[in-house]
Amino acid sequence: MRNRHLKALVPVAVLSTAGLGASIPSASATSPHVVRPGQSIQKAVDAAAPGDTVVVQPGTYRETVLITKPGLTLRGHGDRTVIRPPDKQAPGAAADGCAKAGSGICVLGRSGRTVDNVTVDSLTVSGFRKHGVWASWTDRLSVRRVTADHNGVWGIAQERSTRGSFTGNTARANGDAGIFVANSVDEEGGATDTRGTELRENTLTDNRIGFTARRVRNLLVHDNTFTGNCSGVFVVGDEGKPQAGAMTIRANRITANNKYCAKTERLPAIQGAGIVLTGTVDTQVRANTITDNVGATPMSGGVVLFKSFVGAKNTGNTVSGNVTLGNKPADLADGDPGKGTTGKSNTFTTNVCARSAPAGMC
Repeated sequence: MRNRHLKALVPVAVLSTAGLGASIPSASATSPHVVRPGQSIQKAVDAAAPGDTVVVQPGTYRETVLITKPGLTLRGHGDRTVIRPPDKQAPGAAADGCAKAGSGICVLGRSGRTVDNVTVDSLTVSGFRKHGVWASWTDRLSVRRVTADHNGVWGIAQERSTRGSFTGNTARANGDAGIFVANSVDEEGGATDTRGTELRENTLTDNRIGFTARRVRNLLVHDNTFTGNCSGVFVVGDEGKPQAGAMTIRANRITANNKYCAKTERLPAIQGAGIVLTGTVDTQVRANTITDNVGATPMSGGVVLFKSFVGAKNTGNTVSGNVTLGNKPADLADGDPGKGTTGKSNTFTTNVCARSAPAGMC
C-alpha cells in the first residue's frame, strides 16, 4: 500500500521539478547586468542586448556612457551612484561621440533611425564640460529620478526627439538650462512637434534657466518647482513655421528666480523672470503659483510675454487662474498687446495679481 502511494507521488514530484527547471532560463534571461565600482558602465552597456537593464551599484564612476540600443534601461542607486568626467582618456583609446562632446550620458540615434524606449533612472551626473544627459533622435526617452548638477551647459537635454518623459529629476547649478528641449541645436527651422513630451515633478534650481523649450510644440509642463534660477521657464520661438507653442504650463511652483545672468549675443540680461514667452503661439499658462520673482531687466516679472529676438509676436496665448504675487516690476506683463499676423491676441483672465503692464489685467 505504501509503495502504491509513493508511485502516485513520483509523477507529481517530477512535474514540479520540471516546472522549476523550466523557470530558471527565463529568470536568468531577465537578470540585469550589474556594474560595481572599478568596473566600466560602458562595457556593460556594450554587452547588453536591446531591452536589457544595466544596474550600476553605489560608487563614483569616472567615464562617459553612450547608449545607442533601443529599450535599454540604465539604473543606479540615486545620489549614491555618481558619474563624473574621466580623469583622462586611456592611452590609445578612441573617444566616442559622447566623450568628444563633453557630456556624461548620451542617447544617440540618427535621422530615420531613432533610438526608442531608453530609460535613465536613479543616478547622478555631475561636472561634465557640456551636458549631464544628452539625447538626439530619440522616441519615448524616459529620464527619471536623475540628479544633474554643475554641468557646463545643460543638465538634461533632448533635441530632434519625440514623446520624452522627464520625471522627478533634480537639475541644479548647470551653466544654462536645467532641462532643455529643442528642435535642433545646430539648424534653423520651424518648431518640432514633440508629440506630448512631458516634464513632471522636477526640481530645477540655481541654473541660468530652469526649463527652456526652444522651437518646439506640444509639450506638457506641470507640477514642477523652479527656484533660484535667472528665469524659471523660458519658451523660445521665432518666425519659423510652424511657430513654437501649443503647449500647456500648469500647476508649477515658480518662486524667487532672482539670480542675475548677463546678456548674451541673442538675449538681454535676465533676472527675476518667472515664465517668459517669446514668439510663442496658442500656449496655456494656468493654475501656476508664481511669486517673488524680482528684477530690473527687460524680461523681469511673473508672467512676461516678450517679442522674440527677431521680432516674432506672441499670439493666441491664454494666461489664466494663476496666483502671481510679489513679482516686480509686474506680476503680468504683455509686451505684445496687439494682434499678431494670425489675428489673435493674448488673453489674461482670472489671475490673482497686484500689478500688470499694461494696467488692467489684474
